Amino acid sequence: MNKSWIYLILVCLLEFCWVWGFNVASSWWHWGLIGLVIWLDLECLRKACEALPTGTVYAIFAAAGTAGTVLMDAFLFNGSLNLAKMAFIMLLIAGVIGLKLADRADEKRMKGGSH
Repeated sequence: MNKSWIYLILVCLLEFCWVWGFNVASSWWHWGLIGLVIWLDLECLRKACEALPTGTVYAIFAAAGTAGTVLMDAFLFNGSLNLAKMAFIMLLIAGVIGLKLADRADEKRMKGGSH
């Protein structure tokens, strides 16, 4: 696995950490830790974009963050989860997969010499 993909996985996991932190923070030092996690998250995002297409990185970051936040809300913070929310999460995941497949098609076309 390419190091950039590891950074992207870290971006998604760190995003879940700071979203969780927003819900449980109760003192100033909690917010300081959240700020540190957000800084680290953005640093990993920058590193992931060095070798991966920025559009793909952002799509995965946004989709994982959105889906993860909805699921965290439902399972950790007693929020609601219904069929419509699940359908839209699946739509996000399908969009990310579609973007990755489109990137691969572009890469093959560029290697083949047709522009």
